[in-house]
Amino acid sequence: MIREIGCFCLDGKSLFRLKLKAIRLGIWFKALREIDRALVEVTLRVTKKVQSPKLATALLAVATRLELFFKGLGFAEGEIGFRLARKISAIACQWGNSSAREWARDLSFAQFLAVMHFNKSAGFGD
Repeated sequence: MIREIGCFCLDGKSLFRLKLKAIRLGIWFKALREIDRALVEVTLRVTKKVQSPKLATALLAVATRLELFFKGLGFAEGEIGFRLARKISAIACQWGNSSAREWARDLSFAQFLAVMHFNKSAGFGD
């Protein structure tokens, strides 16, 4: 039996995708405690589908925590990423790069800038 709540399905493939997304976005270690990461790791190594209601509940708590961080990153992407993209675009236009106007509306560029902003070293200045 595979547990499913909302759009998150508790099987090995879904857990692996969730972990991979969190690692790629740089929030795997920031969002989760060591015990939560270990729970996901052990589950991925031991089983292909979750049958225990207690394990399912614990994994759903981990998944919910990650989803909140994913949504927060989306918010930050809009607030921080596009603000930085507009600044960089304006500077590049002043330097004579006319195609840089499009950078201010580029979603991928805004996402990149938001992730870079969150992953910058402390004390590295704004």
